[in-house]
Amino acid sequence: MRSRFCAWHSCTTRYAGFGNPFRWLALLTLLGVLPAAVDAQPAHSVLDDPVVRKVAKEGLDLLYNMEFDEAAARFDEISHQVDDHPIGPFLQALTLWWEILVDLSSTQHDEAFYAAMTAVIARCDKRLETDREDFDAKFFKGMALGFRGRLRSNRRDWIRAAADGKRAMDYVLAVARADSTNNDFALGPGLYNYYAALIPERYPFVRPITAFLPRGDKALGLDQIRRTATHGYFMQTEAIYFLLQIYYLYEADFRHSVAYASQLRSRHPGNSFFHTLEGRIYARWGAWSRSDTVFVSVLTLYRQRARGYNASVAEQALYFLARGRMAVSDYDAALSYLLSLEALSARLDHDTYFKVMGRLQQGMAYDVLGRRERATERYRQVLDMKAWGSSHGQARRFLERPYGSR
Repeated sequence: MRSRFCAWHSCTTRYAGFGNPFRWLALLTLLGVLPAAVDAQPAHSVLDDPVVRKVAKEGLDLLYNMEFDEAAARFDEISHQVDDHPIGPFLQALTLWWEILVDLSSTQHDEAFYAAMTAVIARCDKRLETDREDFDAKFFKGMALGFRGRLRSNRRDWIRAAADGKRAMDYVLAVARADSTNNDFALGPGLYNYYAALIPERYPFVRPITAFLPRGDKALGLDQIRRTATHGYFMQTEAIYFLLQIYYLYEADFRHSVAYASQLRSRHPGNSFFHTLEGRIYARWGAWSRSDTVFVSVLTLYRQRARGYNASVAEQALYFLARGRMAVSDYDAALSYLLSLEALSARLDHDTYFKVMGRLQQGMAYDVLGRRERATERYRQVLDMKAWGSSHGQARRFLERPYGSR
């Protein structure tokens, strides 16, 4: 089980909207940590220990269900068993990672997460001073660099993200080996194969940057990811999640997207991140009644203060419920949701996607209702906010010509 943690969460956030070549390079180097690798058989690893294997899996299952305290307790068991080993701070940081994922608009956990990855790297360096071939030191240093690079990429720190990704690849390739019996191992090469083929195909301008990397194969990549999704031990959930992303964002396949979302919801019913993803799939394909059902449930759980259902999750629910009302021309109801969204997002001192797009949708609803002065006020406010997607372009267009006019 040499590679069971290898692509765990280092690439688990959304890929849509990447427009900067450095971000694409960071993604490919992070995904590229696990093509088939070296010939040498690695030494014994802590990951081979049956107790570590059992307890880590229990912790992961709890973590995916957003039972953070319980997951941390499992990971603490491992830390106490292998004192001073880099696996301790590495596993403990995974709860921080998921808290970041459920609210990417917040940076409150960034400093603690970076500190944890620094602690992992420091422990690895100490072991490498004694033994330059220490398997676990190289492995966990590569993973720490990969996670740090992933967060830097999410924070648009492209150059440092790419640098971390390259260093991660160097370390992980030094210890990874192809293992046809390891189903978890198939995920890393699968992700690389799929995205290394997709990115130059979809975004030709990055081809000069990616020319030095091995070519990908989308069909092979999907087969490898499915293998982990079906037979993986540690990374089965992760593989299902990546398949959902691929079919949702790039293959535009509604049936497969719903199927994988249903699997995630069934396996981890307490995961608000997977819950909102299910609703967004229905919204993308205009299945508004099903989207409404999901997001009403999300909003109810937020109001009940259910674990993992934070204000960021509620913003998404309010936004998509408003979109659903707009789709059936119930603009008064849409405005009610949008004004609730505005009140909720007022707590923020920065402009999130849903805060900006909610303001734009307000203007559109006011336009249809004949309240042009209110509508133009909202469009001008959007132009003073952070540009998300086509928000500024739409605001300018609707200032010139009211939304819904012929």
